[in-house]
Formats: sequence, C-alpha cells, structure tokens
Amino acid sequence: MQITERGREVLKDHPNKIDNAFLCRFPEFLEFRSTRTEDTEDASIGTSSEKLDPQETIEAAFHEIQKELAVEILARVKTCSPAFFERLVVDLLLKMGYGGSRRDFGRAIGKPGDAGIDAVIKEDKLGLDMVYIQAKRWDNSTVGSKEIQAFVGALHGEKARKGVFITTSDFSKPARNYVGDIQDKVILIDGQELADLLIEYGVGVSTVVSYEIKKVDADYFPED
Repeated sequence: MQITERGREVLKDHPNKIDNAFLCRFPEFLEFRSTRTEDTEDASIGTSSEKLDPQETIEAAFHEIQKELAVEILARVKTCSPAFFERLVVDLLLKMGYGGSRRDFGRAIGKPGDAGIDAVIKEDKLGLDMVYIQAKRWDNSTVGSKEIQAFVGALHGEKARKGVFITTSDFSKPARNYVGDIQDKVILIDGQELADLLIEYGVGVSTVVSYEIKKVDADYFPED
C-alpha cells in the first residue's frame, strides 16, 4: 500500500480522528457511501451501523455547504479588481489578529518599486517584528519557484526573514519544495486555503442560520 498525495495533504491538518463525519467532506467518500447504500438496498441487507447518526449527518451537510461556499467565494475573488483583492487581503489579515491598522497597510500596498512586496504587517500589536506580504490574483496560472525566489529576494532586500505569499490559484511542487528548503520563514496560501480562511474569519461572507446542538447537563441533575 502507498499513501496518495491527497492523503498527505489531509495529514498536514493533523486531524484528531478520521471518522465518517470527517470523511464526508470528500466527494469520493460520499460517492462511495452512496454506491454502497444502493448496493445494500438492492441486496435487501444492511445494518444500522452503516448509517450516520443525526449529529454526523449535520456535520456532513455542514462540510458540504462549506465546500460549496469556498468554491463560490474563490470564484468571486478571482473576478474582482487587483485593488479590491488587496483590500480583501488586508481585511483578512486584520481579522486574523495581526497588528497595525488599515492606514498602515494603505501606505504599504501598491507602492511604486515595491520589488514584489505588496504589504508589510506587524506580527503583533506592538510591532516587535514585521511580516511581508505578496498577493497574486491569478486565475489558472500556477505560481512557480521563480516567483517565490523573487519574493524571497525581495525579503532579503528589506533584511526581513518572514513572508506570506497569497494567491488565488495554486503553487507548483518545486515552489513548495523551495520554501521547505530555505531558512527564511515563508508561508504559502493557495486559493483553497484562502477561501477557507475567508469563511473562517467572516470576510466576504455572512451567517444565514446557526444551530446549537445540546445535551443533558448531568451536573445539573441530582444523583439518585
């Protein structure tokens, strides 16, 4: 047996457990369960253990909605103007808790001769360290190692060691390998991760409805 590249990507998230609810976020598993259910019904056999419990059903539906939302919001981002994309990145980073203000970002973004750096953010509220940002709103083109090397060179020009490269597309394998081999701390955020972060931090999305799942509070009731 050999693990697939998809499997390696899943393990990078360090899931606490891999159960039916977790696997239902993947269309391949949903198709597998659907096919398996149809085969079981045709054979007139089946067990209740193969069915999702109510909470698992809700979680599976939630992940499906999140997946569809991520596809929709990424498509919207790809059609927006470069200036709007820069503002969106600023809003996201501020929501994520980085220091500074929109005014700080405004002076840094779009500056002539930025040498591949679109923004500079404070890593914390006090500005003890700075993080440099490069944002590329690309549709289908893959960001290669050449672009990453140019970004790292721009970091060295600023005597900086930390950077975040954000794109709406994806990074090539050589680009990811290059980042893993250098001493500089450079984080790559591709289109899928960008969409997930926008949803997680509530940028460009709004809550339609929310549900609370409750259970009996055993501490409230006296023991027999």
